Amino acid sequence: MTRRGDQMEPKDQNVLLAVGGGIAAYKSADLCSKLVQRGHSVQVIMTAAASEFLGPATLAALTGRPVARAIFDERFPLGAHIELPAWSDLLVIAPTTADLLAKFANGLADDLLSTLYLHHTGQVLLAPAMSHAMWSHPAVQRNLATVTTDGCHVVGPEHGWLSCRKKGEGRMSDPESILNRMEELIAK
Repeated sequence: MTRRGDQMEPKDQNVLLAVGGGIAAYKSADLCSKLVQRGHSVQVIMTAAASEFLGPATLAALTGRPVARAIFDERFPLGAHIELPAWSDLLVIAPTTADLLAKFANGLADDLLSTLYLHHTGQVLLAPAMSHAMWSHPAVQRNLATVTTDGCHVVGPEHGWLSCRKKGEGRMSDPESILNRMEELIAK
């Protein structure tokens, strides 16, 4: 623990920030910036779908590290799915989409993030984001129950305005809430 201001803060951590493919990915840039500003080392992983919502160059500039996006990457001779979890203290997935929840709950490993998730032995924090209809679907709730039973921690989602132009539960928690929950986990 180190002292920051008038309170004790967890020591700086190596954080894997995985960005899933949903409109809430734009919030991940703010989360990434806040993590770096608090002194954490951050390595970003993006799914192919995430790149449709947020450019990897933004996250690389914020972290000072190239974004990992592919299973086969020459920068990681043992495989990014092996080397990155060995480096990290915590895996944060924001946004966690319905697709990612299904992959995690069923042990699918068909891209870098889902493969890395299976290899990661540390704490995992999920920040779900999707439409209210998707969030309340029984299959999504079953998958959520499975990953929480498997040991994942969850922050959100919140009730509010969604990109489908409706209000409901499914909005990704704000970056400050995710960061606070992450630091609670680190402090344990």
